[in-house]
Amino acid sequence: MRSPDLTAVLRPVREGNAFEETVERLLTVVKLGLVGPGERLPAERELAGQLGISRLTLREAIGELQQAGFVESRRGRFGGTFITYTPPAPGKGELRRIALEDGARLADALTFRLVVETGAAEVLARLCAQPADSPEAKAQANAKNPPDATGQGSSEDPPDAENPPDAENPPDIESLRATLLTRLAGVNDASPQDYRRLDTLFHLSIAELSGSSLLAAAATDARMRLNDLLNAIPVLRRNIAHTAGQHAAIVDAILAGDAELARRAVAEHLEGTAALLRGFLT
Repeated sequence: MRSPDLTAVLRPVREGNAFEETVERLLTVVKLGLVGPGERLPAERELAGQLGISRLTLREAIGELQQAGFVESRRGRFGGTFITYTPPAPGKGELRRIALEDGARLADALTFRLVVETGAAEVLARLCAQPADSPEAKAQANAKNPPDATGQGSSEDPPDAENPPDAENPPDIESLRATLLTRLAGVNDASPQDYRRLDTLFHLSIAELSGSSLLAAAATDARMRLNDLLNAIPVLRRNIAHTAGQHAAIVDAILAGDAELARRAVAEHLEGTAALLRGFLT
């Protein structure tokens, strides 16, 4: 499975705090599992270009993360920067520590996530409801397959689930469907150890596929605010089974183009997650 689009996270940093914001952006990628343990970060040139920084600043940031145990750099033909971080195992001590530090902000973070993710599902469902010959659908197709001098589409292969588009170029409907179903299968087949990471990828893909980089960034921010808490609670097998049904309902509503049903399905699902968090924190 292709790595998720990182555009929403690795957006240009501000010049005055370039080093600090680079560290923050990279930690978001690592902690959310957007690039998983043992996987390689994009090449230096690509990362520096996305972040709008020099390669020297990038190397300094990566060096700090390496010293802190989040990544390691390897030399050679198959070298690069690889993720070594794994989330701490769920435990009462870790949960108690996070509750003391972040518990007061929990309600605000849950509200933020609810608004962002229900909105993203609604936008994506409306996109799926567009007829193939609608202006919106044609604009999507032209963004990925612009006409050549003869007025025909280019000869490039169409996008597929292994090569989903980035947030700046929304996919055609078939590519969208394939990508969303791939993410759904990934989280439903995940082991308990990898469940949180693949659940994150599923949720973020909904905003990413909307074609709005701002919405994708907001969804990433919302998830990051709850990430440590979610990682600190145990993965309950019964909850996984229940959640699989909810995830499927979300995807079905989106692909059916039913915006209101998609919004309600996401809201119901997120309320279950919120209930678990509140329960473990009290």
